[in-house]
Amino acid sequence: MLIQLVAPYDRTKTMANLLNPGPSELRTGYTDADAHYFQRRTLRRYAGVWSLWALGVGAVISGHFSGWNLALDEAGWGGMFIATCLIALMYLGLTFSIAEMSPALPHTGGAYSFARTAMGPWGGFITGLAENVEYVLVPATIVFFIGSYMTGIAGTPDSWQPLWWVVSYMIFVGLNVTGVELSFRITVVVTLLALGCLIVFWISALVNMDFSRYAMNVGAGGVHLPEGNGPFLPGGIEGIFLAMPFAVWLFLAVEQLPLAAEESHAPEKDMPRGILAAIFTLMFSAFMIVWLNPSVSGVGSHALAASGEPLLDALRAMYGSGIATTLALVAVLGLIASFHSIIFAKGRQIYSLSRAGYFPTALSLTHGRNQTPHVAMIAGSLLALTVMGVLWFSLGAEQAGVAIGGTLLQMSVFAAMFSYICQAISFIRLRQKFPDLHRPWRSPFGVAGAVIVLLIGAVTLVFQLRDPVYRTGVLGVALWFAAGILYFALVGRHSLVRSPEEEFALKLQHTASQQTKDNRS
Repeated sequence: MLIQLVAPYDRTKTMANLLNPGPSELRTGYTDADAHYFQRRTLRRYAGVWSLWALGVGAVISGHFSGWNLALDEAGWGGMFIATCLIALMYLGLTFSIAEMSPALPHTGGAYSFARTAMGPWGGFITGLAENVEYVLVPATIVFFIGSYMTGIAGTPDSWQPLWWVVSYMIFVGLNVTGVELSFRITVVVTLLALGCLIVFWISALVNMDFSRYAMNVGAGGVHLPEGNGPFLPGGIEGIFLAMPFAVWLFLAVEQLPLAAEESHAPEKDMPRGILAAIFTLMFSAFMIVWLNPSVSGVGSHALAASGEPLLDALRAMYGSGIATTLALVAVLGLIASFHSIIFAKGRQIYSLSRAGYFPTALSLTHGRNQTPHVAMIAGSLLALTVMGVLWFSLGAEQAGVAIGGTLLQMSVFAAMFSYICQAISFIRLRQKFPDLHRPWRSPFGVAGAVIVLLIGAVTLVFQLRDPVYRTGVLGVALWFAAGILYFALVGRHSLVRSPEEEFALKLQHTASQQTKDNRS
């Protein structure tokens, strides 16, 4: 029998248990918000399957332009290829699990909503906090690279880079605030343009490549082999594991699609289709990039390992440096696609946690006319700019570039992997605790797919911690978590709001408990 989530229940009889269910909940408390509260926090439905597809692909596509390549010297091409296969398998398990959970729990909260229902308020908050690190800092890293490219294109001094960051945030936060319709239209356009650039590159590379000489030009210890034909795994098995955190960049942020659930016309049908279409598109593109980019004549895996712009390097090798400005604009297009898409996700992620009282509730106010979470997007962007500004002006341009382009990115990847593990645990617990929950779409991989996410995610985290540069990022995540948990422990947990995510979880918990009592009697 399916659980009827809309069935009435006796609030007075169960309220004490729901608000203070025991030590595992650490005495969280709720306040009943009136209709006016939710009227000021309204979203508007617009997205269909292709809008959701574009949102998922656009969020990730910048990682196909740069970032994935930095382990090629340690792992070699073979190590990078196997690492990409493993990470692709992990994301396949993750997206199939999300595709099941999202239409079953069709709320803006996404990962927080899944974990809240499966593991209670604290589990929901910790998972949401991990995603918050990711969605605040990934755009910061991307806008840093946008600033670097625009500095070269426009010929402005390096000291002006912070101005490029501010201008970029103002433009794309402004576009996202204007309305969900415009936001999704821009997402579709820039995603298609970025994919078009990649397709042109793939076709060009197919007739300008020498795989054995250039892709295989890394030897043991990372030495350069000018004639190529090097070993498949110059870094051995360990090289594969060291490359896995970098392979994450080929798929990072595709999991953001459930954050658009309350702005989708039919999330029960469209969300699984959009998520799966996005991951299969990204898997194809990722393997084309890993195969072709290092194979371009005159480039090679060894050179790409130290490149901040691998796709641009390959385009220069094929077309020459005379059109450098045009090529740089092509690279910026991929960055813009991801920047715009993740600003959308950041706004909804902060909005959902705020609407439920985990973050200050003022952050969830929506624009009166456009019905977009403008306060959340602006606040998240100001936080990112503050972090970047402190690093830039305290460390100086050169060291700040390393900190923003490296440490902040590492913080994002670590937080993302932690949230994936939480979402996999949520999937397993939802299957176990609520087997009768109505699931419009079910993952064919079942619990096995979530277990794959757990295993590969845990291995990736371990090898991140082995890298001293990554450990700096982990320390940053720890400080972020400490501040968030302190706020929630002292303030947030005492004044949670019965938002759609919370109402759903409480009703589901009550109905399941009632069924258990009925079965015993």
